Amino acid sequence: MISLDLSPIWISLKTALTATAIAFLFGAIAARWMFKYRGVGKGFIDGLLTSPLVLPPTVVGFVLLLLLGKHGPIGRLLEVFNLTVIFTWYATVIASVVVAFPLMYKTALGAFKQIDTNLLASARTLGASEERVFWQILLPLAKPGLIAGVLLAFARALGEFGATLMLAGSIPGKTQTIPIAIFFAAESGAMDQALAWVCVILVLSLGIMISVNSWSDGQPKRKSTGAIHQRQPLLLREHLNPHELGLTWDTSNYPVPESEIELIVDIQKQLPGFLLDVSFHTDGLPLGLLGASGAGKSMILRCITGLETPDHGRIILNGRVLFDSRQGINLPIRERRVGYLFQNYALFPHLTVAQNIAFGLPKGLSSSATRARVEKHLISVQLQGLGDRYPGELSGGQQQRIALARALASEPEILLLDEPFSALDTYLRDQLEKLLRTSLIRYPGVTLFVTHNLEEAYRVCPNLLILEGGQIIAQGPKKAVFDHPQSFRVAQLTGCKNFSRVSRVAPRKITAIDWGCTLDVFDPIPPNLAHVGIRAHQLTFPDIERFSTLYNTNIFPCWLTTISETQHRMTLYLKLNCAPTSPYDYHLQVEVFKDKWQHLKDRPLPWRVQLHPQRLLLLQNSSGHQSLEYSSSNSLQLTSEDPSKPKRS
Repeated sequence: MISLDLSPIWISLKTALTATAIAFLFGAIAARWMFKYRGVGKGFIDGLLTSPLVLPPTVVGFVLLLLLGKHGPIGRLLEVFNLTVIFTWYATVIASVVVAFPLMYKTALGAFKQIDTNLLASARTLGASEERVFWQILLPLAKPGLIAGVLLAFARALGEFGATLMLAGSIPGKTQTIPIAIFFAAESGAMDQALAWVCVILVLSLGIMISVNSWSDGQPKRKSTGAIHQRQPLLLREHLNPHELGLTWDTSNYPVPESEIELIVDIQKQLPGFLLDVSFHTDGLPLGLLGASGAGKSMILRCITGLETPDHGRIILNGRVLFDSRQGINLPIRERRVGYLFQNYALFPHLTVAQNIAFGLPKGLSSSATRARVEKHLISVQLQGLGDRYPGELSGGQQQRIALARALASEPEILLLDEPFSALDTYLRDQLEKLLRTSLIRYPGVTLFVTHNLEEAYRVCPNLLILEGGQIIAQGPKKAVFDHPQSFRVAQLTGCKNFSRVSRVAPRKITAIDWGCTLDVFDPIPPNLAHVGIRAHQLTFPDIERFSTLYNTNIFPCWLTTISETQHRMTLYLKLNCAPTSPYDYHLQVEVFKDKWQHLKDRPLPWRVQLHPQRLLLLQNSSGHQSLEYSSSNSLQLTSEDPSKPKRS
């Protein structure tokens, strides 16, 4: 029989558990700090924190001995209080903490970096403090990585040998851990005893690993697609009835605000490749932001929210200064009262639907009041009864509605919508657009709506703002922006597909160089005219269409080059005045419904097409900021601002 002194087991377990707890605490704190740190020397600091991971244990022990020994700075300080650490159990803990800390820190930092930053940003926009974000969002979402870090730290602390031997020695019953007992047993030739200790440490390590894995596997799955019998009711809820929602789509449905609602944005921020330099203000009517990808639309929303900081300028919401570079004001995100609907919805996956909505509710509500408000918001998005589900159990359309309900539950003064329908199919986009429209009619604050879909923006937003390369190139009522674009780029971004360079012939006559024809125009010709355009759906065929007009001009023979078909429309590619020579030889695109195509397709060529003078777009060369407004007499007014001029103070 092998006689073993069992004290190394107790010392090792006590040391490893204590060291793991300390390493977890300081490792998580350090990982959180480094996760947020954006200053200089980040690589050096990270290398310093992880150095015990790559240094030989004897080097780590020697450094600790220099610091904690009698002649070391910490050792001398402890001597003042008649304390000593060397060759005590505390020395084994210190050595184990130092070598286990880097594993806990790096694993926790990696877990934090895997979390979608939109989830953290969403929590801040809902009014959560940094402490609440850390404890309720960051830590729970990083739990698998943190558990892995705890396991690695425990295993490292349990197996620590070199640094412990140098700092704590091998005092039986006091500092002798299992690894040290193995070493001295093997050194003295007691191989059976050494093997017994090896078996003990293997059983301890494997037992901890199996226990933790069993616990992890036994936890309820929160992200599931749901059983087959659950999925069908979820999908059926997507079929919203517009009549039940009381929808009418007239802009006049937007109520006149009872109190003054205004957002003022005048900011500049240098971005890769261009300078974002915008100045606008808007009231309680939804404002749509249009522009190509990378034009700066989402960056404007992030600056208003506080997720990004402009280089210069100011942002004022309902009289409250959110940001002012001159006065040094930059309100924290949680104090801005901004509702942000992210493109990926940013629902907290570890919280139920009800908990997601409740996260944004005002603090201090009783549990009954909280439940009542949550149910009210679920009813508003037609998802009552789903409060106990997790986001992973919902369809994309349902997640979008929950995200909207959560944003509105926080009672924001401004609602920012960043491509909210981009991940949905056509049918769901249409249904949820109706729901959004109804919600905005009831919403009493400012709304900014970023989208690439022109028709979507036109239906939802009474006012539009168009961006190009970080500059506002047009803004105003949607009808004015679409019907009277002042430049080639504005017309192009609002869906016009037919353009030609021009030369002036007479006060009301131009030559369309690329179309090879001369046109009468209705509007006065501007001095810097560069292009003429006409929208594809506004060309007409006089021989088959009946309409009254004062103009019987701009009618030309045309030949069909090729066609393109959708489920409802046909796009016809036409060449004026002569037959085409190839499928790419055409002047104009015309969009017609299929019933009209049935009348056209069998007619002999050439057909006759009219470019109505009142529908021609006379496009200037200017790239300045153009603001379209309606005066009290409903006449269109245009103001231009040259971006080369000095900015407003």
